[in-house]
Amino acid sequence: MTATVPPATGPAIGPAAAPTEKAAPRAGREIYRDALVELMRRDERVVCLDSDTGLFNGVEWGDQASRYINVGIAEQGLMGVAAGLAKAGRIAYVNTMATFAATRALEAVKLDIALNNLPVRIIATHGGLSAGHLGSTHHSLEDLGVMRMLPNMTVVVPADGPSTLELLSQAHALPGPVYMRLGRKATPDLAQDVPPITIGRAQHLREGADATLVAVGSLPVLTALDAADRLAEEGIDVTVLNMHSVKPLDTEALAAAAHKPGGIVTVEEHWAVGGLGSAVAETVCRLSGGCPVWPVAVGDHFAAGTGGHGHLLSRNGITAEAVVARVKAALRRPLSDK
Repeated sequence: MTATVPPATGPAIGPAAAPTEKAAPRAGREIYRDALVELMRRDERVVCLDSDTGLFNGVEWGDQASRYINVGIAEQGLMGVAAGLAKAGRIAYVNTMATFAATRALEAVKLDIALNNLPVRIIATHGGLSAGHLGSTHHSLEDLGVMRMLPNMTVVVPADGPSTLELLSQAHALPGPVYMRLGRKATPDLAQDVPPITIGRAQHLREGADATLVAVGSLPVLTALDAADRLAEEGIDVTVLNMHSVKPLDTEALAAAAHKPGGIVTVEEHWAVGGLGSAVAETVCRLSGGCPVWPVAVGDHFAAGTGGHGHLLSRNGITAEAVVARVKAALRRPLSDK
């Protein structure tokens, strides 16, 4: 069955100012920072643990200063401290880069946090290829696969600013650990009239009968929507799901998608092995006895080159053109000359 988040039992994270068409989008990590500072004022259980990220430079903590702890660049120790505070009744928000959370600190996340099912929120910035300018050491193409394998761990990936706030609010109410992947810089928000999001439920952005695009993360979701528009010009109507909740997955939405003639195309900035595509394939195989799942992701290689976020996605094949080609191949239709 599809898991859903329980009602909030503590102070909700306050909403941002109502968006306007002219408002420039903000980076998810900055939205998170400001929301956490406000949450700490409302909920004395909350502690902020930093790994010298610089994200909180200049924050006026006031009475909350003692609940901001910068442990330095020591990610494994960071997770251990978070586990200890959570065991003592705190709700620990841990801040580090995604690749360090999922690899360097993995043993502590697994044994200190997940094994004990503790309320630690791992807020991982620079997810996917958003730190592309720093090279392979800072690319995070394994984190969703690693984190979704851990028992008790909830894994969420906001697609824009408003969903960052909403998922933070829902995650705050959960009793166990949460991994939230954020990017580095601002990315465009989705349309203001998109359906609300709930952990454990896919967000339906578009409905179509021919195939389903399942995407995770801001730029992959926008890529899927772009591909859907291009396919519609050729008379191919696809469903687009924002699978912001990687764990738990929306099994009901995937069961419905499995019966469409073009199958499912997944779109993510992650290695093709272990991430969203693997999770979707595992699920639909159990639900339907088999359904084509075509991943658009980074192949079995380290991401080619360094550079900007969008540049690296394109260079590594995560494009609307690739999604269109996958759908048309599944439907056995010729590629357009456009």
